[in-house]
Amino acid sequence: MSREYLKKAIAEDDKEKLIRYVRLHFGDGNEQAGTDEIDKAWIEALKRLIDFPPTNRKFIFDAIEQQSEETLAHLFFHLHFYFVQKSGDWIHDGNL
Repeated sequence: MSREYLKKAIAEDDKEKLIRYVRLHFGDGNEQAGTDEIDKAWIEALKRLIDFPPTNRKFIFDAIEQQSEETLAHLFFHLHFYFVQKSGDWIHDGNL
């Protein structure tokens, strides 16, 4: 899928085309594998919060307030890969 394809999907607010791209990208061309990759990241993040441990919420809120949306999006992808890697079932190289 080209950048033009993605830009058109964004302009048309076609969420299905966008999430399909994400699934295919994360699944190395396999949509179901991509869905599984997305799920792994959410599960690993949830495991760390289930007992309500203390966290540095100020850091989080400061980052949201002070960083550009582009930087936060890049952070989001790095966090996704971080938590998938923590799952022990890693199919990516982790490079963005």
